[in-house]
Amino acid sequence: MAVSICTREAYQSMKERNIDDGHIININSMNGHSVVPQSVVHFYSATKYAVTALTEGLRQELREAKTHIRATCISPGLVETGFAFKLHDNDPERAAATYESIRCLKAEDMANAVIYVLSAPPHVQIGDIQMRPTEQIS
Repeated sequence: MAVSICTREAYQSMKERNIDDGHIININSMNGHSVVPQSVVHFYSATKYAVTALTEGLRQELREAKTHIRATCISPGLVETGFAFKLHDNDPERAAATYESIRCLKAEDMANAVIYVLSAPPHVQIGDIQMRPTEQIS
């Protein structure tokens, strides 16, 4: 729901300000493009598939409205955040091992992806950036 509400509000704000070249960027996940065989993340994957569909639907609606506002997903793999500690809240050692097993993406990598999207020429629509650590298998 939050993605839908924030998107609606961002679009309305752009319309009110006569901004026709804005950009809505949704931070998604590689789990929005494939389901990993871990039951603990299946519901998470479903929500991320929804973000993928909502962003593409938004892109189509923006075209129908004849705006030049663009919509993009950035879908990272494993980023070093506190997410694993929430996912494995009963097993902090397992959570820590998640980030120690490979060289994870960092916040700076995500920021660079946003900058890349925003720096695209006005005639270029980047639909989705899928990025993961080089060492990540799935």
